[in-house]
Amino acid sequence: MEIIAVANQKGGVCKTTTVHALAAGLKQRGYKVLTVDMDPQGNLSDSAGADSYNLPTMYELLKREAGANKVVQHLDMFDIMPANILLAGLEQEMNEIGKEHRLSESLEGIKHEYDYIIIDTPPSLGVLTVNSFTAADKVIIPTTAGVFAVKGILQLSNTIATVKKYCNKRLKIDGILITKYNPRININKDVKALTEEISSKINTKVYKTYIRSSVVVEESQAQKADIFSYAASSTVAEDYNSFIDEFLAQGVDKDGCKEKV
Repeated sequence: MEIIAVANQKGGVCKTTTVHALAAGLKQRGYKVLTVDMDPQGNLSDSAGADSYNLPTMYELLKREAGANKVVQHLDMFDIMPANILLAGLEQEMNEIGKEHRLSESLEGIKHEYDYIIIDTPPSLGVLTVNSFTAADKVIIPTTAGVFAVKGILQLSNTIATVKKYCNKRLKIDGILITKYNPRININKDVKALTEEISSKINTKVYKTYIRSSVVVEESQAQKADIFSYAASSTVAEDYNSFIDEFLAQGVDKDGCKEKV
């Protein structure tokens, strides 16, 4: 069982799209998958078709007003613990010692039911993101081929290093995923080179797969469908399938067996 946080403090880098595609792709491959929406915007919850207003959400879970089993919604696409805008106020409400462990403690009773738990983090480095890192085994960093998005990775890596030192010694950055990439544009090629340079500084890798831009991403989310069901032959579906294969290959040992985590 692995818990994966998908994070970048910069918005618009396909963070939620990556969580959605990764979870759906793993589910289609036969894995038991739970997604956790830690973003008060609730975009993952909305695009998955979860009920974020009539049933308990991450707000109630982190306030300890509802248990994990009451928050999990079992969807055809994948299981999800949804969020809504109420979660934004939790940054001020959670001020006691040990607040960084709220999510980790909440998942303890159900994590054995899943092969993968994938956390969608907010575009900030506050207590919700720190909770996500404290619960996670790995961090995937999606980034667009833009200079400012790439430079922000250094700040993110510092936060991850701090969480690893004080809260979660098993935490590591699994890799950087370049999204909205156009290989025909020279600046994209230059930024890809910059990303590879930064990845070496923070002792991680850039995934070989990059995700190309396509309008079908927004279309599929509006239809509350995963990219593979909505547009299986699209370049984005092809790219995310390749990324998932690359991600899974890292957990396979030399004899071809998936390593137990």
